[in-house]
Amino acid sequence: MPMPLNQLLPQASGATLIRELTLDSRKVRPGDLFLAVPGLAQDGRAHIVDAIARGAAAVAYEAEGANVVSAKGAELVAIKGLAGQLSAIAGRFYGEPSRGVRLVGVTGTNGKTSVSQLVAQALDLLGERCGIVGTLGTGFYDALQSGRHTTPDPVAVQATLADLKQAGARAVAMEVSSHGLDQGRVAALDFDVAVFTNLSRDHLDYHGSMEAYGAAKAKLFAWPDLKCRVINLDDDFGRQLATAEAESRLIGYSLSDATAYLFCREAKFDDHGVQASLVTPQGEGLLRSPLLGRFNLSNLLAVVGTLLGLGYPLGDVLHVLPQLQGPVGRMQRFGGQNQPLVVVDYAHTPDALEKVLEALRPHVIGRLLCLFGCGGDRDRGKRPLMAAVAERLADAVLVTDDNPRTEDPAQIVADIRAGFAKPDAVEFVHGRGEAIARLIAAAQVGDVVLLAGKGHEDYQEIAGVRHAFSDLDETTKALAAWEAAHA
Repeated sequence: MPMPLNQLLPQASGATLIRELTLDSRKVRPGDLFLAVPGLAQDGRAHIVDAIARGAAAVAYEAEGANVVSAKGAELVAIKGLAGQLSAIAGRFYGEPSRGVRLVGVTGTNGKTSVSQLVAQALDLLGERCGIVGTLGTGFYDALQSGRHTTPDPVAVQATLADLKQAGARAVAMEVSSHGLDQGRVAALDFDVAVFTNLSRDHLDYHGSMEAYGAAKAKLFAWPDLKCRVINLDDDFGRQLATAEAESRLIGYSLSDATAYLFCREAKFDDHGVQASLVTPQGEGLLRSPLLGRFNLSNLLAVVGTLLGLGYPLGDVLHVLPQLQGPVGRMQRFGGQNQPLVVVDYAHTPDALEKVLEALRPHVIGRLLCLFGCGGDRDRGKRPLMAAVAERLADAVLVTDDNPRTEDPAQIVADIRAGFAKPDAVEFVHGRGEAIARLIAAAQVGDVVLLAGKGHEDYQEIAGVRHAFSDLDETTKALAAWEAAHA
């Protein structure tokens, strides 16, 4: 619904009706407010003239360091610190949508997608329609629309929440990235529950240090009016978060600390999933799930903590857990029985790769084979670390490409190669499709093949261009070829 400019921006003098907000001058339509802020790649203020030519009714721009002249046909509003106010401005325009839903924010290096998707499924089953905002897209569990960022820009976040609320969402599970927290993309949202999964090396190309990375994550747990913190106490940084002063309720979960609010004992893992005894102040119960691996048991505890934090009884929570499915490209299984078992997973950090390989080992009868690569234009320091993890935990390793972006794939492979103690025992194949086909062709019944790094992604980015590519599709083709060869 259109809003007068001076109602949306107190600094404005005119009452021009604003039809929509945008940060991209190319998307401006007549009646829009163009928000011009400096970005990492370019400065939006350089596109003000273009936005007005496209029909912008008004332009709000960052005042600091600006060199903007007046323009006919649109009111120009200079605002100091505009980037930090975008979330609040968009919140006003879209009717403060986060106040009308129960908002769960999930942060951590690994597990954000799994936990948010599992929470959404569980709430749906419990009768509380839950939207999702995250890596796999936005929308509802059975109808996600893909996006480019884990946490969208501040305007898109508020617009998405408004759309979800309008579509019937009573709750929203949102992945909250460290970038999103650091850049204020969620600054004006009202979170009810904050969930912490873990902290390990990632995004140091952006944050510069683990201390800065952790500080960005920690912001979510000091949120104004937060009702509940759900924190993994098996993580060093999680224990720090749990001891920090906060007014919100703490639900700590652990697979090793019997004093935690949520504690699992007698966990049993097999090809059917996991079951364990869950110990809580509300009593004990049997936790059952088809998900693979110890880290997924930890993710399930995060889900239980979230649902308890939202007020659901333990019995109702345990009843829905066996019905929850893992997200696409997260420990997704193919083949098995009379074929090699192939698992596609998004693991693209040393910690995530370690957890996935350790989770798969109990399911291996023959050999554990691992394929991975490292993304270009990202933290180079993690490349040799991932090599060391794969060499230590897998029986055979194949290194290939994983979104080289603008970097030379050969340089990325060289960085990875430096982490192997015995690089001559490792196979290196640049074409990812060929690499997948080769590794699966070499596998036998009883072997487990892990394809790590891309998960749900449907592209391979090379020299800045995204080409259609899917580990899921390549796996299906390779297993069909394997079956034909063994017929």
